[in-house]
Formats: sequence, C-alpha cells, structure tokens
Amino acid sequence: MTENAKPTSVNDALVGSSYPPVERYEVCAAKIAEFAAATGASSPLHVDRDAARAAGYGDVVAPPTFAVVVAQRAEGSYINDPASGIDFSRVVHADEAFAHHRPIVAGDVLATTVHVESITHRGGISMVTTRAEIVDAAGEPVSTVRSTLAVRGADA
Repeated sequence: MTENAKPTSVNDALVGSSYPPVERYEVCAAKIAEFAAATGASSPLHVDRDAARAAGYGDVVAPPTFAVVVAQRAEGSYINDPASGIDFSRVVHADEAFAHHRPIVAGDVLATTVHVESITHRGGISMVTTRAEIVDAAGEPVSTVRSTLAVRGADA
C-alpha cells in the first residue's frame, strides 16, 4: 500500500458536509459535578451553586473540557451515518481542541452542528477531523470543539 492509498472505507466525499442538531443537550448540575469529579476539577464553582452565583454565574459552571460531552454526542450523527463509512470499532481518539465563547452552566440547553472538516489517509489510517459548533437556546455561540479521530483500516 502506498503512503497516500485509501486504507479504510471512510467516505472522503463528506468533507465539507454538515450535520445539523438532532437533539438538544440539557446541562444539569449533577452531570457537571460527575464530570468534575471524574476529571479532577476541584473548583467549588463546579459543585457549589452559591459559590458559582457569588462569582457572577447563574448556576454551577462546567469545567472547560465538559464541552466534549456535548460535542461527542452530536458527532454520533456523522459517525453513525452509513454514508460516512466509519466502523466505530476501529476508531481511536487522536486530538481535541476547544475554543470557548462563554462558560457552560447548569440550565443551558445546547444544540450542536457537526462539520466534517478534513479526512487524510496515511499508513493504513484515516484521520477524520470534525468541528462541533455548540450554541445555546438563543442560538448564541458557546463552544467550538475540533476533534480528530484515527480510523484504522483492516490491516492497521
């Protein structure tokens, strides 16, 4: 197989396509607290409503990486699309990057549009990069999450 040979069935034709929101994600204080505990985020703003309100927030504040929970749920619309050609059993998470426009707080109702930004093939692996644009109920930007997945080919 040459360096640029297509190693997997990942569909290059979907680069540039978008997947609109199929469901809303309702952020709750319990999920923020669970995520904070799981990631070792120890700020009281993540678990103490009074502390968060004293700091000027309407409710507890999610750790910055909480946006990945919302983004990955939405990415499922692309990954599970039969046209994508992605076999999730062959996926390894490769990279994640965040651009936050404002903090995520309990009570937010978020919608996410997923964009397929690029697909490159190297050495039996397809690197798939998506961009998840997360907005609030008013349509205002909350976070942008770029994610790169490595999709292994049958021989990788």
